[in-house]
Amino acid sequence: MTGVKRAAALALGWAALAAPLRAQELADFDYENLAFRGFGVEVGRLWANKVESMPTYGVRMDLGYLGPALRITPSLTYWSSRMKGSEVASLEDRMESLVAREQPAGAPYPSVTLGPIDWSDIVVALDAHAVWRTPYDVLTFAGAGAAVHFLNGDGASINGTFVEDLLDSVGAGFDLHAGLEYALHPKVRLYGMGRLEVLQDIHYAAVRGGVQILLGPAAPGEENPR
Repeated sequence: MTGVKRAAALALGWAALAAPLRAQELADFDYENLAFRGFGVEVGRLWANKVESMPTYGVRMDLGYLGPALRITPSLTYWSSRMKGSEVASLEDRMESLVAREQPAGAPYPSVTLGPIDWSDIVVALDAHAVWRTPYDVLTFAGAGAAVHFLNGDGASINGTFVEDLLDSVGAGFDLHAGLEYALHPKVRLYGMGRLEVLQDIHYAAVRGGVQILLGPAAPGEENPR
């Protein structure tokens, strides 16, 4: 789990670098200013407790500021990975135990081999984060969010079985995140972030980076002063 610890430390480090954005610049923002302002395309890397490390792909939207310095960013993310051998072995043990309980006394203990199992996730998230400006023309942000996860299991030995049903699920998740954002142009920004995401079946840490296109004007306090 060194990858999880590394991403967590990165997220906390980014949050610690921030200095408060000037309050008077965003103090008048409210729900009436909440509207689609732009979109971003991002890629990243994920480290999880049950699957192998893998790349992630996503898009996010910028809906502007709900309140003073509080920005809302929905996102859609996809990842797919091979389940760790230890997790597959645990499933095999559970199946062997179930079969053994149904066998007559004296029968040989069953042996179950599931083979490779892939697990994928489509994540629909809604994040809210506070925004700060640093002395280096960089915006920083930190916050939390909620998500719906559409998990899908796949494997030659499990398709159509109760094991696939166990892995196929729709569930709610929670995340903590922090990141940096830099304006290359009034309409183009680079951003990066670290995330910790938790749901019932799996938890993971991730880092992401992307490019955001602004379709409207920057909010007061977001402009690059150069």
